[in-house]
Amino acid sequence: MSYDRIKIFEKAKELIVENKLFFIEDIIALLPISKPTFYQFFPVESDELNILKDLLDETKIGLKVEMRSKWYDSDSPALQICLMKLICTDKERKKLSTNHTDITSQGEKVKGVVIIDWTDGDKIQPDPEAERSS
Repeated sequence: MSYDRIKIFEKAKELIVENKLFFIEDIIALLPISKPTFYQFFPVESDELNILKDLLDETKIGLKVEMRSKWYDSDSPALQICLMKLICTDKERKKLSTNHTDITSQGEKVKGVVIIDWTDGDKIQPDPEAERSS
C-alpha cells in the first residue's frame, strides 16, 4: 500500500498536538505506517523530522511549565521542595539535601584512606597501607 508522505507528515503533526505526545515512538505507534517507512519518509536530520521534534519539544516544555506552576501553587511540602531543587543554587541545594557528602578536603580530592584515632586526642592520620597502594 502506498502512502502520501505529505498526508502522513500532516497527520503526525496533528497527532502530536491532539495527544500531547513526547516521543517519536509515540507518533509512529499512532500512524498507519511502520517504523522503517516512517524513517524512510522522514530521515534523521530532515526538515520534516526536525519540525516533528520541535513540536514534541513544545509539548514537553508546556507540560514542564504547567507542572512547575502547580508545584508553586501547591501546599504540598514535597512538591515545593522539588521545585526549590530545580531553581536553587548549588549552595542552597546542598543545604536542602539530607544526604550530601563532601568527599573533598578543602577543595582537594581525598587520596587514600584516612584513619581517625579517637583514642589519641582525635588525631587524623593517613592510612600507611593506602599510601603504598597508590
